[in-house]
Amino acid sequence: MLQISHGPQQARLIRRRLDELKAATILDEIRTLPQPRCHELTGDRSGQLSVDLNHPYRLLFRPYNNPIPLKPDGGLDWTKVTQIEILGVEDTHD
Repeated sequence: MLQISHGPQQARLIRRRLDELKAATILDEIRTLPQPRCHELTGDRSGQLSVDLNHPYRLLFRPYNNPIPLKPDGGLDWTKVTQIEILGVEDTHD
């Protein structure tokens, strides 16, 4: 198992973000919180989302509903995402 040390401050923030995600009944609830700054990623990370940690790190995840809930225009329907899969903690600017 790979272990990475982020230090106690980052570990607390990761735990807070995980708790926020767990407490939400739909993903749209996280979208309205200012501090996590939840947003969809683009390019080679299309289909993934992230929430802010200590810059430049982000907690990455993806919708895990089957099928992924989409709007008629093909965009993600945040109001119907009820399950996510955590992908990791990364600097998405590399």
